[in-house]
Amino acid sequence: MAKEATLTMEGFVDEIYPDGRFGVMLDNEHRIIAYTAGKMRKFRIRSIVGDRVHVEMTPYDLSKGRIIFREKLPGQPGGPRRSFRR
Repeated sequence: MAKEATLTMEGFVDEIYPDGRFGVMLDNEHRIIAYTAGKMRKFRIRSIVGDRVHVEMTPYDLSKGRIIFREKLPGQPGGPRRSFRR
């Protein structure tokens, strides 16, 4: 396995911690602690409890990960935001 190889798993957010981390329950019933990737933070993509997410993990530590994608579910608000001019 190459050093840069990462594992991508799917799961859902089941808990939010105050320091910007999330508790994620993976589809294989393992629970990990994950943080938001830089691009998601840059574009202000927020995750809430119940969101379906893709998590990237390293094979060296399977208890931590990085949320790289949040799936849009039907019925969730989304779309472009309006800018307010002053």
